[in-house]
Amino acid sequence: MTLHPDEERAERWWRRGVAGAPDRERFTLRARIGVLAALVAAAMVLLVSAAAFLVVRQNLTSSLDEALLQRAYAAAQSDLIDPQLLAALPPDVLGAADLHIALVYASGVATSADETSRPPVAAPEIAVAQGGPTQSGRTADLDGVPYRIVAVRAGDGRALVLAQRLDTMTRVVTRMGTALPVVGLGGVVLAALAGVAVARTGLRPVLRLTAATERVAKTGDLRPIPISGSDELARLTQSFNTMLGALAASREQQRRLVADAGHELRTPLTSLRTNLELLASADRPDTPELPADDRAELLDDVRAQVEELSHLVGDLVELARDDAPTMTTEALELTEIVDRALDRVRRRAGEVEFEVHRHPWTLDGDASALERAVLNLLDNAVKWSPPGGTVRLSMVPMSPEWLVIEVADAGGGIAPEDLPHVFDRFYRADTSRTMPGSGLGLSIVAQAAARHGGEVRAGRAPEGGALLSMALPGRYVAEPDSP
Repeated sequence: MTLHPDEERAERWWRRGVAGAPDRERFTLRARIGVLAALVAAAMVLLVSAAAFLVVRQNLTSSLDEALLQRAYAAAQSDLIDPQLLAALPPDVLGAADLHIALVYASGVATSADETSRPPVAAPEIAVAQGGPTQSGRTADLDGVPYRIVAVRAGDGRALVLAQRLDTMTRVVTRMGTALPVVGLGGVVLAALAGVAVARTGLRPVLRLTAATERVAKTGDLRPIPISGSDELARLTQSFNTMLGALAASREQQRRLVADAGHELRTPLTSLRTNLELLASADRPDTPELPADDRAELLDDVRAQVEELSHLVGDLVELARDDAPTMTTEALELTEIVDRALDRVRRRAGEVEFEVHRHPWTLDGDASALERAVLNLLDNAVKWSPPGGTVRLSMVPMSPEWLVIEVADAGGGIAPEDLPHVFDRFYRADTSRTMPGSGLGLSIVAQAAARHGGEVRAGRAPEGGALLSMALPGRYVAEPDSP
C-alpha cells in the first residue's frame, strides 16, 4: 500500500523517535491493533469452534438415539422379541448390520442371538425391564469399542436392548475437531492482516497530523491540513486546523502589535533624542550658549515626550495581557470604581466639568482593569472636550443582568467612517494625528470589556459629541435605607 510523502516522512520520524526505546515502546499502534484483532478473532474462533463441536456431537448423538429408539420400539411391538425367535434374529432385520440385540429380564438375565456380541447390560437397562423408565440411553465400551446403548420396555418384566458402534460418529467428530482449529487459524491470520490494513488506512490522518506537527515545528508553516471524510479522524483534523488558525491569528496579531508599537515608539524616541542632542551640544565650550527660554522649552518638551513614552509603554504592557488565562476576580461595586476613576481624571481635566449619573451595580471582575477602562473613557472625553465643556458619565441599567456605562464628550463627534475603528489598536483618525496619545487607550477599554463578558460601542451623543459606551453584565443591588 503506497503512502503519501507526508505520511512516509511522519512514519520515518516516528521510527527514529522510538529507535532507542524499549521493545514495548517500539510496538506501534498499527501492530497493536493487528494483534488485538488477531486475539479477538482467536477468542471468537475458539468459542465458535467449541460451540460447534459440542452442538454437532450432541445432534449426532440425538439423531443416533432417535434412530435406535425407533427400531427398538418397532421390534418391541412385533413378534421378533420372542425368546425362541430372538436366538435366530439377524441384525439386518432391524435395518443395520452392526447392531447388537439383547432381551433383558427384570431379574437381570439377558439373552441374545450371539452371546459373544451381546451388548453390555447395566442398571439403566434393568430398571427399564423392572418397570421404571420406559426407555434409556447411554454410551459404553464393549471390548474397547464405544457403543451407544438404548433400552425400551418390551412387555411385563422385559426390556429390549439395542447397541450400535460409534465409529462413524467418532470419525466425523474427530475430523471436525481437526478441521475447526485449522480453519480458525486461517481466520485468525486473516483477521490480523485485516486489522493491520484497517489500522494503516485509519491512521493515515494521524500520520498526516504527525507530519503537520513536524512541519510546523521545523518550518513554522501554519497551513491547514486537507480534510477528507466526515468521521472522528476528520473531526480531529478539523480541530487541529482550528488550532493552527488560532495560532496563525495570534502570530499575526503579535506581528502587527510589534510593528505598530515600533512605529509609535519611533516618533517620541526620535524627538527625545533630537532634543537631548541639542541640550548636550549647547553645553559644549565651543558652541553659543542656549537662551534660558529655549532651554526651558526643550526641557518641557523632553518631559512631555518622556511622559508620552511612559504612557505608551504602559498601554503596551496592558495590551500584552490580552486574553490572559487568569484574572483576579472579586465582587465589585461599580460605582466605587467609577468614583475612583473620576477622582483621578479630575486632577488633570483642567476646566472641563463632569456630569455624573450613578446607579448601584455589582459584578464579579478585576477592579484594576475596570478602573483603567473607565479612566481611559474619561481621558478620551476630556481630550476632545473644549475648556468649559461638560463630560457626561451615565450608568444606565438595560435589564436586570446588564448595565451600560456611557461617556459623552463636548467635542465635534466621530466621523462615520471612523466609528467602526475607534477601538482598534493604534487607530487614530485624521483629526487626531496632531493630538497627544498612542491610539491604545480605547483598545484597552475593549479588552477589559471582553475579559468581563461585555462589549463596547461608539456613536454620537445627543449633545453632539462622541458617545462611547461599555456594557457589562452584573446584578442590581439596592442601596440600604438610611437610618
